[in-house]
Amino acid sequence: MSKLTRILLGATTATAMAAGAAQAETVTIATVNNGDMIRMQELADDFAQKHPDIELEWVTLEENVLRQRVTQDIATQGGQFDVMTIGTYEVPIWGEQGWLVSLNDLPDSYEIDDLLPAIRSGLTVDGELYAAPFYGESSMVMYRTDLMAAAGLEMPEAPSWEFIREAAAAMTDKENEVYGICLRGKPGWGENAAFITAMSNSFGARWFDMDWNPQFDTEAWSETLNFYLDLMENYGPPGASSNGFNENLALFQQGKCGMWIDATVAASFVTNPEESKFADHVGFALAPDRGLGKRANWLWAWSLAIPAGTDSEAAAKTFINWATSKDYLELVAEEEGWANVPPGTRTSLYENPEYAEVPFAQMTLESIDAADPKNPTVDPVPYTGIQFVAIPEFQSIATAVGQQFSAALAGQISAEEALANAQQLTEREMKRAGYID
Repeated sequence: MSKLTRILLGATTATAMAAGAAQAETVTIATVNNGDMIRMQELADDFAQKHPDIELEWVTLEENVLRQRVTQDIATQGGQFDVMTIGTYEVPIWGEQGWLVSLNDLPDSYEIDDLLPAIRSGLTVDGELYAAPFYGESSMVMYRTDLMAAAGLEMPEAPSWEFIREAAAAMTDKENEVYGICLRGKPGWGENAAFITAMSNSFGARWFDMDWNPQFDTEAWSETLNFYLDLMENYGPPGASSNGFNENLALFQQGKCGMWIDATVAASFVTNPEESKFADHVGFALAPDRGLGKRANWLWAWSLAIPAGTDSEAAAKTFINWATSKDYLELVAEEEGWANVPPGTRTSLYENPEYAEVPFAQMTLESIDAADPKNPTVDPVPYTGIQFVAIPEFQSIATAVGQQFSAALAGQISAEEALANAQQLTEREMKRAGYID
């Protein structure tokens, strides 16, 4: 059955069941426009058949827009959504503020204890699970094995940044629109700021010292940003300052990137022969390091949460139970194959011998296990979080910092100017919030 047929049948089934149900309850879901979430919508006819008394209404948004919309809605108690797709950054902050509904009462069949400990910990506050992970991820290197071989190089399982630069130079062929490396350049706290922050950890940088003083005026940050800009300006694609996750995914699938360092969840898309031209020539490695004891891998989960005050709490929990269950993983495997199952959420998935045959499964698990959000940096810090700082002010500060980094990549300002601006604006906001005098 084609995806289009399945969607049409699902829509017909949902409509028919809704018509026969007495006052079907509507659950409005805000979600992100990535492949796994789109697939969930395509498979929602399964939910409609099991729960004809619940109608699903989807609001699908680009990542930066989603974050803005859900943050504004929950902070103002706007009530637009019954289920929100949010990340590991928001969950503990919003849960502690009482903005989310606890999911500890999900049925025993949900098997909360099966959730990967690292992922579950990031979604839990004082023993209460405030969001259910749809998929979990770290970051890793994805690369073209054919181009690597043609360059006479062999990717280590745990590469250094120096090797990444050497490989990027060797694989770049601008005349044929092949670029050695693709990295996030689009501004946003969850786009380029997330990637560069994780990268900075491996260079010995940090956002704040133990007294919450911003650290963008340090040598470690200068080395980080200049290395990043050197990679992208010499070996990256044109217009990289506008490229986020989805844009780089498309470039890699088209064969225009020799390497791409990004979310482990992308692995199923770059190895899908229906979507990727070089699906049979993709290898995986751990995120790079600088020899300082920290790698540039992050920890994240796109998760489903219920805002406090919704009128459809029970129905919303029913949907979340379906969308993040073991049964849903098996549904995806049946319809799309095990390689397309949402990764990084359940221990049982990685114990499944069929999933173990997926080429990126083990590297994904190793990357997730290697991430330590409580000790993200070489030097000590007062915060948790790897590619983010778990304070409410970070979202707006990092968005502004990401704009400075993007401007430097676009050639509008120098790296030194970008870091000086980042230092100034971060100091101003931290003083305003009362962290420093």
